[in-house]
Amino acid sequence: MQKGSWMNSKKNVAKDSDEQGLFIVISAPSGAGKTSICKGVLKMLPNVRFSVSYTTRPPRPGEENGKDYYFISKQEFKKRIVEGEFAEWAENYGYLYGTSGKAMKDFLERGCDLILDIDPRGAKELMKNYPEGIFVFILPPSIDELKVRLRRRGFEEKEVIERRYKRAMGEIKEIIWYDYVIVNDSLQIAIDNLRSIYVAEKSRRERLAEKIKDFM
Repeated sequence: MQKGSWMNSKKNVAKDSDEQGLFIVISAPSGAGKTSICKGVLKMLPNVRFSVSYTTRPPRPGEENGKDYYFISKQEFKKRIVEGEFAEWAENYGYLYGTSGKAMKDFLERGCDLILDIDPRGAKELMKNYPEGIFVFILPPSIDELKVRLRRRGFEEKEVIERRYKRAMGEIKEIIWYDYVIVNDSLQIAIDNLRSIYVAEKSRRERLAEKIKDFM
């Protein structure tokens, strides 16, 4: 699922190019640290935005509406599904999450680059409609460390931890169709790796076709 923008005062940064924006989809099992990685990259890349998605779950402590998510009712969410609002949506642990297709299209057509936090089911759905996206999977250092991190997240009941663990292992199996994999055994290195992926993708020849053609 995709999460909200931390751009705040930088959210109105304009592009000086007519080229199409690119987007990077980040997926990871619970406890892999993708939120921290995305926040770190956004601080380094002021022209990149983190797309705000919609959810029916209640806000967690410290979360803000319109910054972390757009928090809406299940009735409103289902209405938006019928209206074709979402480029992808999924249900997780009884709550609905979705990415606004219109907002995403508007950003990309204006030349804005986006990072999206979406689970593998939503990412696969998004790939059908936006195959030009870059898809990155975040892994924890090991299975044992994944279990430790799940326990640290406050899932005290054994059944809850086991359910989260089984789901995480199922999501990891989807890694085979992602473009890149980052192992988060060091947060700063993981942030640097994601930034490097972005920089490399921005330098692809096909993305610079308009600038190159004058030289040809």
